Amino acid sequence: MTRAALTLVVALIMTGCASQPDQPRTLRQALLALGQSAAMEVADSVPLQATSLRDQVLLLSPPGVDGRLTVDQSQLQESLTRGLLGIEDGPQVLDWQPGDTPQNTSQWLVDSRLIADGPRLKLSDRELLPYRLELRMRRPGDGAALWSSVINGAFDADAL
Repeated sequence: MTRAALTLVVALIMTGCASQPDQPRTLRQALLALGQSAAMEVADSVPLQATSLRDQVLLLSPPGVDGRLTVDQSQLQESLTRGLLGIEDGPQVLDWQPGDTPQNTSQWLVDSRLIADGPRLKLSDRELLPYRLELRMRRPGDGAALWSSVINGAFDADAL
């Protein structure tokens, strides 16, 4: 192989590697990325901007998970918790179970639901499963959401 041909092959390989988007390869990676996105949404929410984020306590209720996604509730809970704990100077984060919670002005209850948002999308090289993550924040003991957000995306079906 000539030096020019070898240079061309290396250049093509490098171009191919550089043009491929960095896709999560496992469900764990995909959920961690989703947890980080959700954490940024929560951290940027209007109710939390009123005071220092580190003075807030977020109580994460068990997430609702659509059975069509084959994602464990505990996996999603862990990803959301890790995302929130990863925020620099972020809030305190506690897993919360339904029951009596004393109302405190620094506490927020964060509810989440992960929903399959349509049929599988068949691409030439893989299948994607669209999802919608619904987040809402409210005071403990109050059913009305003071903030809500939606994150849309798709899991690689091979990761599920």
